[in-house]
Amino acid sequence: MTGAHGTSDTTPDTAPDRATGTLVLAGTPIGDLADAPPRLAAELAEADVVAAEDTRRLRRLAQGLEVRVGGRVVSYFEGNEVARTPELAEELARGARVLLVTDAGMPSVSDPGYRLVTAAIELGARVTAVPGPSAVLTALALSGLPVDRFCFEGFPPRKAGERAALLRELAGERRTMVFFESPHRVAATLAAMAEAFGAERRAAVCRELTKTYEEVRRGSLTELAAWAADGVRGEITVVVAGVARGPVAALAPADLAALVAEREAAGQPRKTAIAEVAKEAGVPKRSVFDAVVAAKPAD
Repeated sequence: MTGAHGTSDTTPDTAPDRATGTLVLAGTPIGDLADAPPRLAAELAEADVVAAEDTRRLRRLAQGLEVRVGGRVVSYFEGNEVARTPELAEELARGARVLLVTDAGMPSVSDPGYRLVTAAIELGARVTAVPGPSAVLTALALSGLPVDRFCFEGFPPRKAGERAALLRELAGERRTMVFFESPHRVAATLAAMAEAFGAERRAAVCRELTKTYEEVRRGSLTELAAWAADGVRGEITVVVAGVARGPVAALAPADLAALVAEREAAGQPRKTAIAEVAKEAGVPKRSVFDAVVAAKPAD
């Protein structure tokens, strides 16, 4: 049978997912309303259900975009995410188009969304996205730090001990790192980073991105911690350079020898391994050779 547009209709028997709906993850502006993707207004108007992290912010967003939210609006935030996910999954199972929006940026990125995405996938529902502004990528681009490889670490732990432990684990990370942090904790976090990563590690603090009082501070972790000690306001994203591949890394002789041993175990000739480790560490090949000899067990 041919439909009105010349496409073949599929019978229910051969379309088990026919009644399964669509989950749309919609990116929202992180500051400037003009950054809203054009599709966002259409999705707000057409969705059967709009799940919002903050329903009041959703209404202000819709008003700013001059669009009327057409479907049912429900709250979906950290406090009710576990309980509300099954309800939204039932809507998807009935064939609804569910739109998920958070306060700013992309759902699931340090915001509610992951559980609902997982539930939708398990149902066989379609999951798609309206790409939008990202504080992570915006901060990376503005930081002036290497962006060819990076990792996103979200919010560091609130407790000082847990935060210090996490930062110690990341001290050897070579990729540029991106963190979110609250304004009243950013000074303590920067000081903890300076202790874990080294006082001179380069970083950038990006504040109020795309908003009226946008500010990007660049410098060493020590300099930035001193600046933040006077108080910082607004939404904060911190970008920190990875560990340097050079003399700054100050690898101990035992570390150099261990790196050579790893390469040898993988089948690389010792001479080649020594040369490559020396190049990566920014030290003379003789230093690496001496380290390997010193690490050799005595007969």
